[in-house]
Amino acid sequence: MTKTKWHLFIITTITLLASNTIFSQINSKEIDVLVANAMGKFNVAGVAVAIVKDGKIIHEKGYGVKSVDSKLPVNQHTNFEIASNSKAFTTAALSILVDEGKLSWSDKVKKYIPEFKMYNDYVTENFTIEDLLCHRSGLGLGAGDLMMFPDGTDFTIKDVVTSFQYFTPVSGFRTQFDYDNQLYLMAGEVTARISGMTWEAFIQKRILEPLQMKNSFSSVNQIKDFSIMASPHSSESGTIKKIPLYGAMANGAAGGIVSNVNDMSKWMITQLNKGKYGINLNQQLFTEERQSEMWTIHTVEKTNSNPRYNQHFNGYGLGWDLSDIKGNLSVSHTGGLPGMLSIVTMIPDLNLGIVILTNTENGGAGLFSSVSQTIIDSYLGLNDFGWIDKYAAHFQSQKKSGDEVTKKVWETVSKAKNTTLKNEDLIGLYEDKWFGKIEISLKGNQLWFKSYRSPKLNGPMSFYKANTFAIKWEYRDMNCDAFAIFSLDEEGKAESIKMKGISPEIDFSFDFQDLDLKKIKN
Repeated sequence: MTKTKWHLFIITTITLLASNTIFSQINSKEIDVLVANAMGKFNVAGVAVAIVKDGKIIHEKGYGVKSVDSKLPVNQHTNFEIASNSKAFTTAALSILVDEGKLSWSDKVKKYIPEFKMYNDYVTENFTIEDLLCHRSGLGLGAGDLMMFPDGTDFTIKDVVTSFQYFTPVSGFRTQFDYDNQLYLMAGEVTARISGMTWEAFIQKRILEPLQMKNSFSSVNQIKDFSIMASPHSSESGTIKKIPLYGAMANGAAGGIVSNVNDMSKWMITQLNKGKYGINLNQQLFTEERQSEMWTIHTVEKTNSNPRYNQHFNGYGLGWDLSDIKGNLSVSHTGGLPGMLSIVTMIPDLNLGIVILTNTENGGAGLFSSVSQTIIDSYLGLNDFGWIDKYAAHFQSQKKSGDEVTKKVWETVSKAKNTTLKNEDLIGLYEDKWFGKIEISLKGNQLWFKSYRSPKLNGPMSFYKANTFAIKWEYRDMNCDAFAIFSLDEEGKAESIKMKGISPEIDFSFDFQDLDLKKIKN
């Protein structure tokens, strides 16, 4: 759900020379070799890949295992959390309502959610349904995502609706792309209020069931037989270990769907057929006009500088990343939850679609990026660019630089001596307007951070420098340790706390920098 731009960013930054080997259209045996190579390079437990071409599934296969504990194999029906690839289902749901005359893209959000309030009156009064879907709100990257990361928080849709007024914008309204999950939750709430059913029920009844996506679910809470699920994993420690499945969200509109490559192939075929589905394509999920709107850039982004693809445009539509690649439209999206990483890419001009689902944090992004890009290149007739090795080198370099930063921080902590700040001057109850209360307390002689509304965000605080402490969370499924920076009054007693992530590689959904914790009780 989080890192939607991995592959596009790396394509832009990788400029190494290609080999002279010219691809022919890749076949299934070559895909098997490609995936096996990538799994080894990126240390991934399980993968599923499907390709659709000219309205048919021409490759669907699982690789590796659902879980390193069970060792049960992945197949084409193994379910994964598809994370932010759910966003296109949300825009499809709203498109259905537009087709039915129940909604217009230009409708103001306040028409359906009167309590909706942004950071100023002008933006509040002019914020449209379309604005919910294309990441141009003026809010910063991932603003408010701490209400859902880590999972297990008690924030509701009501909390999300009232949170936006408390954020400080980082750009002008409708002037800049900054990826946002929370506004997609608002889109899910709009769907619910117009349709009279939950977002989850609408997706299940109006999209998954008509498309015969029989083994897919709009929420992890709907799963009764978890034997069909892949388990998420982390390779942060260097070895692959199973981690807990990410739980249900306030609603699933930003990233709640569970699916498999067989079912996702049906979704891609419908997309490539402009909303048509069924025998002889005699049924319509949404109209061609609606798809044109979803596949039109609404927020412009920086164009890819890699001359390999001769790209001229890049931006975000409604639930889709849009660009051109050697004169062909590319429609894609990525998704990421702890231990669950995915990509859907379609080249409509070639009637081609590729979906890759993985179950390992860290390596999954490199795998889905390199494998999907290699498959696309084969259909474009391009030379072998060695994507796997290039992505592996890039990810290793990024991880190394991030690890060096965090290592230095904890080395400093191990040597630091707090000679100025007294624990009793720091402990107490603090509150942020959207995130709620946190408590700084003592466990023995150890300073401790505890979030009231996000119970997984708790852990020991160690003196770092000056007025700053480093927090090592008990939650270890993702790399998200943070600094807490105290502001003191003239007597040296804490008045407030600002926070930020320690690692430069921290996932943007840990938006600690958006917190403004004020002390309310000693």
